[in-house]
Amino acid sequence: MSGHSKWSTIKRKKEKTDNARAKVFTKIGREIAVAVKEGGPDPAGNSKLKDVIAKAKAANVPNDNIDRIIKKAAGEGGGDNYEEIIYEGYGPSGVAVVVEALTDNRNRTAGDVRHYFDKFGGNMGQSGSVMFMFTRQGVVLVDGEDVDEDKIMEDALEAGADDVIPDEGVFDIRTAVNAVADVSDTLTKLGYTVVSAQPEYVPSTYTALQGDDITRMGKMLEMFEDNDDIQAVWHNWENEDDYE
Repeated sequence: MSGHSKWSTIKRKKEKTDNARAKVFTKIGREIAVAVKEGGPDPAGNSKLKDVIAKAKAANVPNDNIDRIIKKAAGEGGGDNYEEIIYEGYGPSGVAVVVEALTDNRNRTAGDVRHYFDKFGGNMGQSGSVMFMFTRQGVVLVDGEDVDEDKIMEDALEAGADDVIPDEGVFDIRTAVNAVADVSDTLTKLGYTVVSAQPEYVPSTYTALQGDDITRMGKMLEMFEDNDDIQAVWHNWENEDDYE
């Protein structure tokens, strides 16, 4: 486990302004549209769409919004054409960073990503430069308040999870990448509160930061999150909670 609570980081993001929440909804909407164009509008036959819908529901995107985006993307010529790109690099003091983007302008996004790395004391690397430090896993976070540990372990494993890790305030449930939606849906139906559900790049080792590097890394992540082309940023920064 990392040296910080994933739930505390998620809570900070959920408590942001309405404008910030609208940006999250827009980014997830873009993911839904891309998934529909790639595999069709039926989540039963489109596992990628099914996973993005699970992510959207955990982020409190209204069902009406989800349905509207799916219908629009399924229409003839609906929406822009976006390309999925993974960028890799290092933040301050060698923190490993993986950036997931959906963009309609590869040059613009690459320039932005490189600028953010450079501005805050990091550098963008080549493909494969940090990915070896991460594994792709399904991660479902369940609010741990008033939840019995033995019971949720039993329910999660029965739902198809691979492991259940108690964290600060949540249960971190690991699944196969293609099992996120099924595990999330099952636990929701059993009455658990799912606060996050998506495939993630999970680091195998972590790096703690000191002094000004904490501020630089925090501001770099904020720049990534504010960019409409950036869908998600994964890293192995251990003491993220030290950044306020």
